[in-house]
Amino acid sequence: MTMDLLGGRKVPDDAVHYSLFLIETKDAEDNERILLHLREQILSRFANLLAKYIWQNQPFSLKYQPETGSVPAHVGGSTDFGDNVEDEWFIVYLLQHITRTFPELAAKVEDNDGEFILIEAADYLPKWLKPENSDNRVFFSKGQLHIIPCPSRPGEVGLSQDQVPTLRQALALLSSNKEACLASLKIRSVLGKRIDCYPDKIQSNLHRAHCFLPAGIVTVLAERPGLLAPAVSAFYLRDPVDLQACRTFTTFPPETRVLSSVTFTRCLYAQLQQQSFMPDRRSGYSLPPCTHPQYQAHELGMKLAHGFEILCSKCRVPSSEPDAPVSCNPQWKSFLDSLKRNDYFKGELEGSKHYKDLMTAAENVFKQSFINTSSSCVKSPGEEVLQILQSSPYDLEELSKQEKHLQPPDSDCWLNLTPEELEQILQARAEAGGRTGAGSKTQSGGTGEGEAEQDASYSLVAVTQGMKNFINAMSSYEGAELPWSQSNEPFSFDEKSMTNALDRLLGGGDDELDSDDLEEEEEEEDDDPDEEEEEEAVGSSDSREQSGAEALDSLKNYMDHMDQELLGTNIGKSFVQSDKKKDKNVNPSGNHMGNPSTEQKEEEEIQPLDVDLNLVTNLLESLASQAGLAGPASNLLQSMGIHLPPNSDRT
Repeated sequence: MTMDLLGGRKVPDDAVHYSLFLIETKDAEDNERILLHLREQILSRFANLLAKYIWQNQPFSLKYQPETGSVPAHVGGSTDFGDNVEDEWFIVYLLQHITRTFPELAAKVEDNDGEFILIEAADYLPKWLKPENSDNRVFFSKGQLHIIPCPSRPGEVGLSQDQVPTLRQALALLSSNKEACLASLKIRSVLGKRIDCYPDKIQSNLHRAHCFLPAGIVTVLAERPGLLAPAVSAFYLRDPVDLQACRTFTTFPPETRVLSSVTFTRCLYAQLQQQSFMPDRRSGYSLPPCTHPQYQAHELGMKLAHGFEILCSKCRVPSSEPDAPVSCNPQWKSFLDSLKRNDYFKGELEGSKHYKDLMTAAENVFKQSFINTSSSCVKSPGEEVLQILQSSPYDLEELSKQEKHLQPPDSDCWLNLTPEELEQILQARAEAGGRTGAGSKTQSGGTGEGEAEQDASYSLVAVTQGMKNFINAMSSYEGAELPWSQSNEPFSFDEKSMTNALDRLLGGGDDELDSDDLEEEEEEEDDDPDEEEEEEAVGSSDSREQSGAEALDSLKNYMDHMDQELLGTNIGKSFVQSDKKKDKNVNPSGNHMGNPSTEQKEEEEIQPLDVDLNLVTNLLESLASQAGLAGPASNLLQSMGIHLPPNSDRT
């Protein structure tokens, strides 16, 4: 769980918290009146999307939150999206369009990872923006992403990166300097690719399957499709105590099963389909052989029936007296008028079946945001199921006749992902990130432009150059910086600092003077100043050159001694020698030249290694040992933008 700065609450795992603020605030009474009116307008404007959406755990809802401390009054909510992360991004899409439709609002959204929107555009964020200072800096306004900037020089708009702004400070800056707070085009384009697929993705994320279900469940899902999610979750998270209620099905007897078409989200379908489960013999649910053409429909229906039975076993039997309708709520009439102004019913005749379905969906949206969750009007999913069964009797014969008119089920081939498809997805993701490295550079020559680009991508020279760039890159305790992530700021050279660094490296300096130097200095005090300066410059230069030469000689002697010690070990055999060095003592006819003593002396001489050859050899051997799987060599090359072809030499 992560601390939520809006009132010091915590954002649970697998949950998203969202808030809508007025950019320009007024007094407390006006703020409350404006926010409540905007909440009604928002829910009626987006009712078509909200009514037909199947949520994983909790729906999108907006509640009014009064001012508390440094947090201004706002409307917002929290949604548990469970295993379906698409719910979270659908909410981001909603917030973006809410601020576009209602420009007086600014939206803030976060989950247990904090500002998770920034993770999507991590490759393009400014270097100063980090998780520690990103709180209260990221907002949607007028449909665009805004980030409260950090000033790079005095007089610029923004707040220091060392300062965590309050919501009031951030909103005030957003109100007065919208253009300065607008996120970069690259960040906005990456985020746009993630959410522009909505609302079309809502339909593509659905999966229709045939299920043999008890007639009572068919009736419930026809009236409340959203009750499918809690039933699947009840089966998915079942325990032995839950299954005790499924030994004898009292609510949904198996004798009433009919073939029905059920609309799942892909997440719910995968949760139900991928679980292996055999029903209790006492339950009355039996499965046909696996070769039966409708085996999958029987299995899915059996699992879903267990989920609904578990839901109903956990709640009390509802009262026979009907609850007060939502029309008794004083806010319902105003909400219904807003729906009609936004053409929610799309010209359907009042009293028609489709009109009633839309009305039921609108009532559910109203309950989610306008009625307090602690109210007795809000029922658990199991209580809703039992209440629908009481108020909506079913005709078994009529449901059986509908089996002949069912549309064919959708293919579930999307459940199986081949390695090639996974590679394509990862490649598309890498290309979308816009990362380029040495491996993507083209070289001149070759038989064609395409072949030249391919040869450049697989160039071993690019491998060695990319590794050198990586080694020479800057790094810190936060990790190594990849070559392309370095700043593009102009290079600056400090001549004095460079000279001092060379002095320290070469051993030069004026800190240590002996007594002779002091006597010579006293004798030369009466000399000509110009000659004195010239002599001092020449002497200093000679001293530095002499000190540098002595340091290099000392280092060379040290390295020679170390090479002689290593000569008697087997370390040299671990390196690859170039062919030129191997064939140094071989004449064109293939015979060795020179006498044995000369050859032995030459063998003992230490030959410089081809570092690039050894680097490429070791990398290729490491890649070959990975056998096509992920490993340190492939990960390192991939991070540098270098893509090597598969090893065709291995069978």
